[in-house]
Amino acid sequence: MFDKILIANRGEIACRVIDTCRRLGVATVAVYSDADRAARHVQMADQAVHLGGPAPADSYLRGDAIIAAAQATGAQAIHPGYGFLSENPDFVDAVVAAGLVFIGPSAAAIRAMGLKDAAKALMEQAGVPVVPGYHGAEQDPDHLAAQAAQIGYPVLIKAVAGGGGKGMRRVDDPAQFRDALDSARSEAQGAFGNPAVLIEKYILQPRHIEVQVFGDGTRAVHLYERDCSLQRRHQKVIEEAPAPGMTPEVRRAMGDAAVRAAEAIGYAGAGTIEFIVDGAGGLRPDGFWFMEMNTRLQVEHPVTEAITGIDLVEWQLRVASGESLPARQDEITVTGHAFEARLYAEDVPAGFLPATGRLAHLRFPDHARIETGVRPGDTISPWYDPMIAKVVTYGATRAIALRALEQALVDTEVAGSVTNLDFLIALTRHAGFRRGDVDTGLIGRDLDALVADAGAQDRARVLAVIGLAGLADPEVQGGATLWQPLRRTIAWDGGQAVLEVQGPGAARVTLERAHQVRWQGGRWWVDGDLCRERIVTHPAGVSVFGGGTVHLTPLDPLARRGADEGSDGLTRSPMPGLVRSVHVEAGQQVKAGDRLAVLEAMKMEHSLTALRDGTVAEVLARPGDQVEAGAPLIRLEATDD
Repeated sequence: MFDKILIANRGEIACRVIDTCRRLGVATVAVYSDADRAARHVQMADQAVHLGGPAPADSYLRGDAIIAAAQATGAQAIHPGYGFLSENPDFVDAVVAAGLVFIGPSAAAIRAMGLKDAAKALMEQAGVPVVPGYHGAEQDPDHLAAQAAQIGYPVLIKAVAGGGGKGMRRVDDPAQFRDALDSARSEAQGAFGNPAVLIEKYILQPRHIEVQVFGDGTRAVHLYERDCSLQRRHQKVIEEAPAPGMTPEVRRAMGDAAVRAAEAIGYAGAGTIEFIVDGAGGLRPDGFWFMEMNTRLQVEHPVTEAITGIDLVEWQLRVASGESLPARQDEITVTGHAFEARLYAEDVPAGFLPATGRLAHLRFPDHARIETGVRPGDTISPWYDPMIAKVVTYGATRAIALRALEQALVDTEVAGSVTNLDFLIALTRHAGFRRGDVDTGLIGRDLDALVADAGAQDRARVLAVIGLAGLADPEVQGGATLWQPLRRTIAWDGGQAVLEVQGPGAARVTLERAHQVRWQGGRWWVDGDLCRERIVTHPAGVSVFGGGTVHLTPLDPLARRGADEGSDGLTRSPMPGLVRSVHVEAGQQVKAGDRLAVLEAMKMEHSLTALRDGTVAEVLARPGDQVEAGAPLIRLEATDD
């Protein structure tokens, strides 16, 4: 076993690796950027080395600086985590050339699976089923359009390099193909430096089921499957293991195919074989196809650890240090069920836009496994993925594990940034998901209902007003003398309410309508209903958790509110980011919905469109500009009637 390793990553995965290293007595070295000087992974590690500026290109993608840090600190090996350099074969070659061990597969194995088109050809040779499609080298748009027509619509355009939903577009109509191709190529070029794409048949009722594999370079085993079908914009939201509806026959077929895939490239370490599965009519041994291999540890690996009792990071360290596989296939069993929910700083109603902010309050339940890289007071930065935590639960059955996940999310408290917490809770209560009727289109089909379910409940807003009025302290509720004046207006950023004291522990709060509030028996009651929600005050204001989550920020009387967004004709940046492209020029006529510019933020591209018909009066940003949230980008003038 190693004495010391360097972790070439940040956030929750760096913390996760450190946890296992502590248990094994392995010292750890963290690396960090300017934005992460006080980050949790830096504080947890035994040593830490500064890499550079906050941009990944100036820090976590600097392979030479990472290798130099490992050598300077006496680390024997480098764990890449996931993302950044984890699937970069040139980095692996450099690590090995420096006399260090890369805790992961060989550069040859990564190259074999690094390009989706080449990987699919290799899998066909190994007898692994692949999705019908075009995986050739010819990238002429007319040729690709012809291939799409031959495959038959709908089709999926996918970047041959990378993953995470980037450079991926579904196309339902030939007329949409060229725009979708241009968009996918642009995003792929920005994310991976490679604009090449492949074309695949789009499965109309697809499920995303992946198999965890582990190899020692000679032989491999699988650790069963995970279902990752609950996705939005091709990114996973909730994962589970095992897959609902799985049969022994399908599990055996998928597991055998995954092991063949791993052994075909002499794979060493943890990896994932991802399959697209036809969910119509139940799972079938002939109804799954290879999509890609992730030659690294996956974000969702904790659910596999929960059902197998195996620490995958420990296995990574043991095999990388020279041991053979720690277990045979017949020694690996499945017990129970597990879920993982990804808690993000993002604005769900606004289209899952990534968000930033300082975590003024952060509390997780102690009855769930929490994987996180942040603490109260930390800042969600625009430079990196906005994940706050992974909430993992386990139970003897799927129903028990899902109930545990729902409760764990209800008991989670985050304030200081908008999050997808209520959306996740709504998903755990979705009738189809509870039944196990999942496919990758579930969120898209039911998005309106899920967002509505995630909206703030009236009584949560009422309780937030009570908190903002300073009445949430149990020592205050019984004393009418402290509820003064008897009638007053409670204002916050974005609204106000009228509070009227009616006696000890009783009040009326008027929002759109009047609500009766009582403090009785140590609990709040609103309109006669017992409230299980929790009122929390923190430096950013007041929050209510446990039902519909509500955050109220006290109104700053010195702050001046600007005009309503769009009333001045300005299209503003919804978040900090990089202007990737501008699609209009001054004097150009546009229609509502026309694309004006593309903003790159949180590793994704976001199209900004015209809210109304008009004429472009000014273009205020250029491609390559780094802009802050709210920065004006385009000014439109209304079209004269």
